[in-house]
Amino acid sequence: MSDDVSIDWDALTFSFTPTDVMYTATCKLGEEWEPGVLVPYGDITISPAAGVLNYGQGLFEGMKAQRSVNGGIVLFRPERNAARLQDGARRLGMPPVPEEMFLDAIEQTVAANARWVPPTGKGALYIRPVLWGTGAILGVAPSPEYTFMVYVCPVGPYFKGGMHPIALMVSEDYHRAAPGGSGSVKAIGNYAPGMMPSKNAKKEGFAEVIYLDAVHHRYVEEVGAANFFCVKDGVIHTPELTGTIL
Repeated sequence: MSDDVSIDWDALTFSFTPTDVMYTATCKLGEEWEPGVLVPYGDITISPAAGVLNYGQGLFEGMKAQRSVNGGIVLFRPERNAARLQDGARRLGMPPVPEEMFLDAIEQTVAANARWVPPTGKGALYIRPVLWGTGAILGVAPSPEYTFMVYVCPVGPYFKGGMHPIALMVSEDYHRAAPGGSGSVKAIGNYAPGMMPSKNAKKEGFAEVIYLDAVHHRYVEEVGAANFFCVKDGVIHTPELTGTIL
């Protein structure tokens, strides 16, 4: 396989591009994870009764591999992503993926798709680990079987303007999460409700939404696509992690 890919690295955006291979592993409820394998990237087969499709029993992570100035490929503290996926799995009643298995899956997938890592300063290889309840289940209960997968694709800046100031709109009508919910984990069901507020904000000329807390409706929690930070009197401030934000 050639090391060259037909991509204009200078025009790279945050959009999906299929790459060469992906990682997949399975686990039955109450048992240990089977060894994972690399397979060609492509569509998968899943039951219409899968827990992830009917009850949203699924999680994902988002991370990046980048090309360093000396040509190597580097990751930023992937063990933190492994820990968050484990926390989310416990919250949603899913078998946690062991840290060693998670890190090995990331390293294997990135190495096998190394030709898709953009040159230094041209973008990154986005890494998407997912954990789904793929076994068929009719009642509202944990799925009998789970699938852990990792796929990757090259990306540019998340916002179209790149690293420049953006305009944000404070949401008066919607909240992303509430105390006692699942806002602190990357559950797939957390994201669809934010699509419409985000779309409406963009129609009004804003890049994203700022969500306030669901109890007092006055304290900033986070932006729809990112955490919120501000600088006041030379000090960086960010909302406290109280179980409602990532």
